[in-house]
Amino acid sequence: MRTRQTALLLGLAATALFITVDGPAWAHGRDRHACSVARLDGLYVFAATGVVTSGPFAGPTAIVELIRFNGDGAVSVPGVTLSANGTIVPIPPGGTGTYTVTDVVPPDGACTGTLTFDSPGAPTLALYFPLKADTIWMIQTNEGSVLQGTATKLAR
Repeated sequence: MRTRQTALLLGLAATALFITVDGPAWAHGRDRHACSVARLDGLYVFAATGVVTSGPFAGPTAIVELIRFNGDGAVSVPGVTLSANGTIVPIPPGGTGTYTVTDVVPPDGACTGTLTFDSPGAPTLALYFPLKADTIWMIQTNEGSVLQGTATKLAR
């Protein structure tokens, strides 16, 4: 009886080694310890505040934006509200862009990357997030802007 219980416990322990929080790494086609564009796959809400220091929208800025990361390096924007210096700037949904993802060196459970929108003059952002990618910290990297915020995963 004890041998059977020991074998069962060893079998369960071995199974646990191959399962991550979101299922087996092999089932998702990704290494559970690696950063890749596949890590970002779903709909996120991005909320940020900051200051634009030059141009037609110079002044305090706030944005709330839905961003869909497609898991393949492409993004789309189903909705956005931007307040620039107290004026709501109309931005129609449907924007697109691309993103990259790399491991932090040395790899230690964190990823970094970039997000670039396709329209001329659109923002470029640096991305930082954990492997489970439920939260992304972003900062705009365009000169003349000081904008940072957090994107939170809403759905896959």
